[in-house]
Amino acid sequence: MSATAVRERPTGPAARPPATTRASRPRISVRRHWRPFLLGAVVVLWLVLWAVLKGTQTLELGGAEKTDFHLWLNSVRDSFDAARSNSAVFEYVVQPLTDGLNGLVAFLQSLFSQPSALRPVPQVGWLGVVVLLAWLAFALAGVRSMLLVGACVLLFGFFGYWQQSIDTLVVTFVAVGLCAILGPPLGIWMARSRRVSAIISPVLDLMQTLPSFAYLAPLALVFGIGPAAAIVTTIIYSLPPLVRITEHGIRNVSPTTLEAVTSMGGTAWQTLTKVQLPMARRTIVVGINQCTMAALSMATIAALINGPGLGQPVLQSLQSLDVGSAFVSGLAIVLMAIMLDRTTTAASERSGIEARVARGTSAGGFRGPRARRVGVIAGAVIAAVAIYLSHNYLALAKFPASPDLGGPLGKAVSAATNWTVGTFSGFTGWLKDTITTLLVNPLESLLAQSPWWVMALVLLGIALALGGRRAAVAAAACEAVILGTGLWNESMKTLATTLVATLLVVVAAVVVGVWMGRSRLADAIIRPVLDAFQTIPSFVYLVPALALFGPTRFTAIVAALAYGVPIATKLVADGIRGVSPTTVEAAESMGTTGWQMVSKVQVPMSRAAVVLAANQGLLYVLSMVVVGGLVGGGGLGYLVVSGFSQGQLFGKGLAAGIAITALGIMLDRITQHAAARLGRA
Repeated sequence: MSATAVRERPTGPAARPPATTRASRPRISVRRHWRPFLLGAVVVLWLVLWAVLKGTQTLELGGAEKTDFHLWLNSVRDSFDAARSNSAVFEYVVQPLTDGLNGLVAFLQSLFSQPSALRPVPQVGWLGVVVLLAWLAFALAGVRSMLLVGACVLLFGFFGYWQQSIDTLVVTFVAVGLCAILGPPLGIWMARSRRVSAIISPVLDLMQTLPSFAYLAPLALVFGIGPAAAIVTTIIYSLPPLVRITEHGIRNVSPTTLEAVTSMGGTAWQTLTKVQLPMARRTIVVGINQCTMAALSMATIAALINGPGLGQPVLQSLQSLDVGSAFVSGLAIVLMAIMLDRTTTAASERSGIEARVARGTSAGGFRGPRARRVGVIAGAVIAAVAIYLSHNYLALAKFPASPDLGGPLGKAVSAATNWTVGTFSGFTGWLKDTITTLLVNPLESLLAQSPWWVMALVLLGIALALGGRRAAVAAAACEAVILGTGLWNESMKTLATTLVATLLVVVAAVVVGVWMGRSRLADAIIRPVLDAFQTIPSFVYLVPALALFGPTRFTAIVAALAYGVPIATKLVADGIRGVSPTTVEAAESMGTTGWQMVSKVQVPMSRAAVVLAANQGLLYVLSMVVVGGLVGGGGLGYLVVSGFSQGQLFGKGLAAGIAITALGIMLDRITQHAAARLGRA
C-alpha cells in the first residue's frame, strides 16, 4: 500500500462524533401518523351514523322517475335534433364529418362485406378478402402471421358471422387509420415540448380514465347513432395509448446520438426523420398494437349506438340469454383479437430487426430485403388474381353455407352450459349467495342507505386520509357532479359493486403476483395466460359469467374479476421482482422464512406497486361493472342501457354516463395520489 493511500486517523475530540443536541436530533415525523387515525375515525363515525340514520335522505330515485336535470337533457337532445337542419356548426362541421365517416364505412362495406347498390354481393368476394388480408399480414409481419390471419378469417365465415366480422374489421381499421394519422404527430409534438406535454397529458388521462360506456351517449347526441358515432367513440378510446407510446419512444432516443447529429449540423427536421423516427419505429408499432386492441374492444361495445359488426349479435344474444350464440359470436371476437394482436406484435418485432439490419448491427434470422420484396410482389399478384376471381364468380363472392361450424358449436355450448349449471348449480349458487350476502349486500347497504351528506363526508375523509388534500379536492368536485346528476343512490350502488370486485381483484393479484415475482417458472407459465386474457375484449367476459351465474349483480362482478386481474397481477409481480436483491439477501442471511420474506419485506417494500395495481384494477373493474348493466348488473350501467332503448329515459341515461365519469375520476384520483404518497414514503 502506498503512503498516499494511508490516512492518519484523528485522535482526541475530533475522533468522537459530535454530541447530538435537541435541535440537531432528527425529528420523528408525526405527519404520517394522523392518516390511520383519521381513517379509523371516519369509519367508526360512519357506522354510527348509518345505524342511527339508515334509509333517510338517500336520494333514491325510481326507475321511471326523472329529475329536472334529466328532463333538461331530454330537451337538449331535442334541440340537437332540431339544430341539425339550421345550425351552422352542424351544417358545416358535424354533418360533413358524420356524412364522411358514414360514407367511408358504407363504401368499404359495399367493397368487402355487404351487397353493393348494383350487385347482390360485395365488390370483392370472400376469397379476395381472405387472400388480401393474408397478403397484408405477410407484408407486415411474416409467414406465421399470414397463416394465422388466413385461418381466423375463414373461421369467421364458418361460424356464420362473415359479414359482421368484416364490418368489425372495417370499423376497427378506419378508427386505427385515423388514430395513426393523429397520434404519432401529437406524440412527437409532446416529446419535443414539455409545455405541450403538460397541457395534453391531463386530457389523455381523462380519456383513459373514463369508462367506455360514458362516451356513448354524448357522442350519439352529437353524431347520431350509427357508424360515425361508433368510429369517433373508438378513436377517443384508442388514441391515448398510441400518443403516449409514441412520446415515450421519441423521448427515449439516446441523447448521445442526438448530440452527435446536432454537432454535425443536422436540422430539427433531419434529426426527427433520420434519427428519432427510425430509432423509435418499433416502439411506435407497439403503440399501434395497443391502439388496435383498444379499438377492437370499443368497436364491439359501440353496438349499443348501432355500430356495425360482431357487437350486434353478442348484444342480441345477451339480451335474449342465448348463451350458445353469444359464445360463438364472442369466440369470433376473441379470434379477431388474437389475430390482430399477434400480427401487430410480429410487425413490431420485424420492424426492430429491419432497423438493426439497416444500421448494420444485426442480420441474424432476417432473409434480406431483396428476397422479401420478391415475396411481397408475388403475394400482391396472387391477391390481385383472387380479387378478380371473387369479383366475377358468385361462388367465390358469397361465403359458402357449409361447413357450418357455428350452429353445432352454439348448440353444443348451450347443452354444455345447461349440464354445467345443472351439475354445479349448488356450488355456483352457494358462491353467488355467499359473496352477495357477506360482501355486496352489506357494503351496498352502507353506501346506498346512508344519508347522502354522511356518505359525501365519508368519501372526503377517506380521500384525505389516503391521498391527501388534492385527492380530497378532486373527490369534492366529483361528488358535486354526481349530486347534480340526481343519481347519487345509483352511483353508490355501482360503487359498492365496484369495491367488492376490486377487493377480489386485489386479493387474487397479490396472491398470484407474489408467486410470479418469487418464481421465474411460475412467471413463465402464468404470464402468457394473463396476456391472453388481456387480449380478449371486455364485452366477451360477460358470456361465460352469464352462463354460470345468470343475470345478476354477481355476474358483473365475475366478469370484472376476469377483466381486472391480469393487469393488476402483472403490476404486483413486477413490484415484487423490483425489491432490491441486496435487501432480500440480507433478510435471507438472518434466517427469514418464506412467509416472513413475503409479509415483512417484499410486500411492504412494493406497496406502491400494490396500490398502483389496485388503481388499475379498480378502473378496469368500474368499466366492466358498468358494462354488466347488460346482464342484470343494475346501477348506472343499467340506466345507460335504458337510455339507449327508451327515448324518454335518454336524459337519465346521459346523466348516468356523467355520473360514471365523475365516479371514475374520483376513484382514480384517490388511488393515484395514494400510490404517489406511498412511493415518496
